[in-house]
Amino acid sequence: MNGSAQQHTWDGSGTQEEFMKRDECILVDEGDEIVGHSSKYQAHRFEGEQPRGLLHRAFSVFLFDQDDRLLLQQRAGSKITFPHVWTNTCCSHPLYGYEPTEVDTKEDVCNGSAPGAAQAAIRKLEHELGISPETFSSSEDFKFLTRLHYCARDEKTWGPDAPWGEHEMDYILFAKVPNVVLNPNADEVQATAYVTRAELKEMMEPNNGLLWSPWFRIIAETFLEEWWDDLEATLTTNKHVDAKTIHSILKE
Repeated sequence: MNGSAQQHTWDGSGTQEEFMKRDECILVDEGDEIVGHSSKYQAHRFEGEQPRGLLHRAFSVFLFDQDDRLLLQQRAGSKITFPHVWTNTCCSHPLYGYEPTEVDTKEDVCNGSAPGAAQAAIRKLEHELGISPETFSSSEDFKFLTRLHYCARDEKTWGPDAPWGEHEMDYILFAKVPNVVLNPNADEVQATAYVTRAELKEMMEPNNGLLWSPWFRIIAETFLEEWWDDLEATLTTNKHVDAKTIHSILKE
């Protein structure tokens, strides 16, 4: 779990199963202190001595266009955890052992910059949605707002005793990019949609029968309306930044 790893560049090649065994998640305690690292496979297993998996860092990107519409994605059916669900623009993990580093220090978090999470976001936006890294001038194009600690077993896919789930310290990132060019990776993304607040509300009505990721539902029900309603201030000021608080909403 705490062994050394050679620093190298992530190239995005491989299957979902290979990513699960090769990529190393950053393990943390409930105070977001780094305690080690482990494969994505091990971190997401809900079994035995770890019935809620291993708590690890994640990020959730909310990308808006020039009309303040939010870009959503539907996760591909090949995803091991929470396939087919609709969610925010991009959701994944900062990884251990790569350059540029994706490991944020306590100082990075306290000063509200979180460049490691933002670097991971740039990497995965390209991998999942084909958004060129050149779209962003730097990691500072992302606004780190706060952290969400949640836990969710994937019972919809794997049944009541599901051996897979998410237990994450989720860094929430906002960004606005006009006229972004998308080229979704079919192994990662099934569909995309830009939505207004009213359209999202309609999509999330229970009678629509759409599946939603647990982390997005928590964020949408708890924070999103306030941030989106005041989007310019959210993106350009620290009005809605709460880097010190970890919001623990555990709906396993």
